[in-house]
Amino acid sequence: MKKALIYFALGTVVSFLINYFFVSSDNIGLEIYYAIAFGAAWGTAYYLDTPDFTLPKKLGLSFVVMAVLVLAGTLFFKLELAIPSILKFSMVFVAYYVIASFRATKSLRK
Repeated sequence: MKKALIYFALGTVVSFLINYFFVSSDNIGLEIYYAIAFGAAWGTAYYLDTPDFTLPKKLGLSFVVMAVLVLAGTLFFKLELAIPSILKFSMVFVAYYVIASFRATKSLRK
């Protein structure tokens, strides 16, 4: 769990810094929200990357995290601005498992 939180924190900070310095945005709160979505994807993928979770459970938990992101996004921003957070989350989540699939252990933890 500690490493999953580290992945979340590092993913959030790196994503925010890249967007802040290379993509100019007028809404800093929105950039922080998108960075949190990016970090949440890395942290969640790492946390679920264990044989203890079945595939349906992994998918279900990832959908729960996406629902939380949309709910938080609609509370602070409009729904139209919350949708890209789901796209960022799902792309990173899937990329994590695609990269893991090339390894013999099918996991990035080992």
